[in-house]
Amino acid sequence: MRLNKNIIGLILGPLLFLVIMIFVDAEGLSFEAKCILASTTWMAVWWVTECVPISVTALLPIVLFPLTGGMDLATTTAAYGHKLVFLFVGGFLIALAIEKWHLHKRLALNIIRVTGSNKSRVILGFMLATAFLSMWISNTATSIMILPVGLAIISQLKDDPKTIENENEVFGKSLMIAIAYSASIGGMATLIGTPPNMVLAGVVEESYGIKLNMFDWMKFGVPLSSFLLIICWLYLTKIAFKFKNEEFSAGKEEILRQIKKLGSFSNEEIKVLIVFALTALGWIFRGSIETIFPMIDDTIIAIFFAVTLFIIPTKNHKTNTTTLLVWNDTVKLPWGILILFGGGMAIASAFGKSGLALWIADLLQNLNDVSLFLIILIIVTSINLLTEVTSNMATTAMLLPVLVTIALAIEVHPYFLLVSATLAASCAFMLPISTPPNAVVFGSGFLKIEDMFKKGVWMNLISIITITLVVYFTLPYVFDMTAQLLPIN
Repeated sequence: MRLNKNIIGLILGPLLFLVIMIFVDAEGLSFEAKCILASTTWMAVWWVTECVPISVTALLPIVLFPLTGGMDLATTTAAYGHKLVFLFVGGFLIALAIEKWHLHKRLALNIIRVTGSNKSRVILGFMLATAFLSMWISNTATSIMILPVGLAIISQLKDDPKTIENENEVFGKSLMIAIAYSASIGGMATLIGTPPNMVLAGVVEESYGIKLNMFDWMKFGVPLSSFLLIICWLYLTKIAFKFKNEEFSAGKEEILRQIKKLGSFSNEEIKVLIVFALTALGWIFRGSIETIFPMIDDTIIAIFFAVTLFIIPTKNHKTNTTTLLVWNDTVKLPWGILILFGGGMAIASAFGKSGLALWIADLLQNLNDVSLFLIILIIVTSINLLTEVTSNMATTAMLLPVLVTIALAIEVHPYFLLVSATLAASCAFMLPISTPPNAVVFGSGFLKIEDMFKKGVWMNLISIITITLVVYFTLPYVFDMTAQLLPIN
């Protein structure tokens, strides 16, 4: 089945490219725009079918855009060096330092410790810890780190003589799902928390010349993420799973044991924590810093503090490193995500420069008669379901440039559509393949596909309703905007 899907994708992508190049001759569609349309169609097929790695597909613009005449090579490759790519790099390097010196585990365990020994509260603690770490560290790395801690807690419940039959299984399923969901939800809170948010920032700057900084997004993302996290916790502990015996004293004992095992803060942990805190403060108070350094940017802040990690010395001689990070640590950077992001930026740039965006907008004039609320609902629902079977970053890289043109066609502020799509891309809860966190917890052995689907379909519905309402009613106030058109660069 997999092989057939791959073969179909490999053939269908280039075939549709040739069909568009040879036979499509629409009124108002320039030759350059046709080239970009054909190339993007090829990429979309390969991204959806995943017949080759999605990051490899993201390299196609470097070949197709210049050879077809859609966009020159210099402009195309410049997209892969977009400043937001380096914001990613800086954020990932800081995350690597946090993981290297086990600061993330200490933070997570202490958050869980504070929430208490009640089963529902234990799950809340895990969700808060996972969500907080996912704001700064990739949701994949976060879920991988939290999973062993969760399994240790479950094993303690199994040994508890007070445990009611099958209670361990119920708790295990709920905790695994809670970790996966909170990793995805937490990433929505910051620009670097999840790749779709970065794609959004890149598309907004490329299309409209507007810089969406970290603090601007957090004003909207943190409250939304927090609200959705609480709703998710209530759903999992009060509706999806019910515990006959809520008390779980062994859980607190296990957390305290693991905290004791970590010992006191190491010199390296303190240094990394300071760098992390200064980076976050720099992003939050960038507006004030701009009065002194007008050229300051989130990317500059991230790279500056990332560089300091290679300078600050370490007193730990067991690691055979002289500084908090060494160059060999960078092999762990998610280079595939960086390339994928660059490919998305290349598409966004090409849509605007070739005139394809305006051509698509002309085709969509009839959408003027459809209410904005309904359009948002359709976008959120469609992308939510699409990302169940495709990469959320590939989906946003493929669709956000199209949504730019739809916003132009219906004459509304593009944030309504772009933010809706971006948030929806992070809310795939039904299948193990939907997101890396889902796959990580599925590998624990506690869950079946049936479990994830039955619980996830309701969580998907909750996220669709929540995102639609929040975007429609609160987005204009947070970003001080109206439902007005923004001109494309």
